[in-house]
Amino acid sequence: MHGPTFMGNPLACSVALASIDLLVSSDWKRKVSNMETLMRDGLAPCAKMPGVREVRCLGSIGVVEMKSPVDVAWAQSEFVKRGVWIRPFGKLVYIIPPYVITPGELSTLTAAICEVVEMSHKKGGK
Repeated sequence: MHGPTFMGNPLACSVALASIDLLVSSDWKRKVSNMETLMRDGLAPCAKMPGVREVRCLGSIGVVEMKSPVDVAWAQSEFVKRGVWIRPFGKLVYIIPPYVITPGELSTLTAAICEVVEMSHKKGGK
């Protein structure tokens, strides 16, 4: 989105290269596989909730797709009350956590999603 502002910036390029070096020198594939398993387990209760079309996870991406658009303002407020920042989009409540997330932090995110998705149905399906 800000490509023209930062393209070719020597500092930004240096940071990007250092980030890539950190990634390839770590066991990132195992980490992502563990994240996927934790998200599948953590988001699984949503699959049985009214108003949920599908729950899916792929790598470090976890998605709860609703049958109706999410009331973004309400949902964000509820997420913040739980100490997390999750911004739904359209019918999707999704997370793409960083690879450095701990299992406990990931559990906090998935639990918040389950709570808010369940509340959204009781609130009126949004």
